[in-house]
Amino acid sequence: MNRRKALVTGVCGQDGSYMAQLLLEQGYAVIGAGRGVGNVAPAKGVEPVACDITDAGAVRDIVRAYQPDEIYNFAAMSSGAGMFDDPAHIGIVNGLAVTHLLEAIRHEKPSARFCQASSSEMFGEVRSSPQSELTEFKPRSPYGAAKVYAHTMLRIYRERYGVFACSAILFNHESPRRRPEFVTRKVTLAAASIKLGLASEVTLGNLDSRRDWSSADDVVRAMWMMLRHSTPDDYVVATGVVHSVRDLCEVAFRHVGLDYRAFVRETPDPSRSHEQVQLVGDAQRARETLGWAPLVDFETLITSMVDEDMRRLQETQRKAEMR
Repeated sequence: MNRRKALVTGVCGQDGSYMAQLLLEQGYAVIGAGRGVGNVAPAKGVEPVACDITDAGAVRDIVRAYQPDEIYNFAAMSSGAGMFDDPAHIGIVNGLAVTHLLEAIRHEKPSARFCQASSSEMFGEVRSSPQSELTEFKPRSPYGAAKVYAHTMLRIYRERYGVFACSAILFNHESPRRRPEFVTRKVTLAAASIKLGLASEVTLGNLDSRRDWSSADDVVRAMWMMLRHSTPDDYVVATGVVHSVRDLCEVAFRHVGLDYRAFVRETPDPSRSHEQVQLVGDAQRARETLGWAPLVDFETLITSMVDEDMRRLQETQRKAEMR
């Protein structure tokens, strides 16, 4: 029996690595694509292939050569602090490049099923809460605008060409693999560092800012389930529960026996506009249609991140002492 083949772009990032891991556990042959795969090895068992998805010809070559049954796209310029950096390039990578993937499917493997990692940043300046698949998009950043373009092209290819294409509208999602510039990892790394005597404080913005935080594990499982369903559609992926940055600090520091109030300095950024309406996802469609539900709660997610940061820092300390 032939194994199903999946192509995962952005395989070295947080979401791509978790998706590759899930697919391997499900018995897939996994091809991991990305610009950095030559420098950063993907998970063991993944066949790496260097690819710049802004190169339409290269994308078509890969789909033609590997003939994947499923394609998951996580290749994108970052959200967070980088949402306004180089707007033109963000438009190419996060928007136009998705059309390259859709064209490659249409011409080289029409039966392939495709899942795009879309973003809650598409909602932007929301007027109602919670947000569902029917909520109006009003992006406030080049990142969000590019994601809206990709999301729209997905629908066009689905309706005009019959491509099995799903859009996963992902709200904030975290893991121990999250990069340090994101607030969740900044907090968990600070808690671990302060506990080990490697730092004395951490400076954060508005502690009352609230987000709907999921686990990356739960998110990629939802995307995999989308391609198991009989028909393609768009799905919000979120917990429907919000927590503040203050909650995040309280959980992370308490886990290592510290009171965050003694170590966290708040300096709100006046350039960040206040959110009049809460950004929080309504994942009813995913729950009812796919049978998906988040399995990892907020406290378990944050404490697992702290534990991993403690492990990494202690390992670094041990190596330094052995030199």
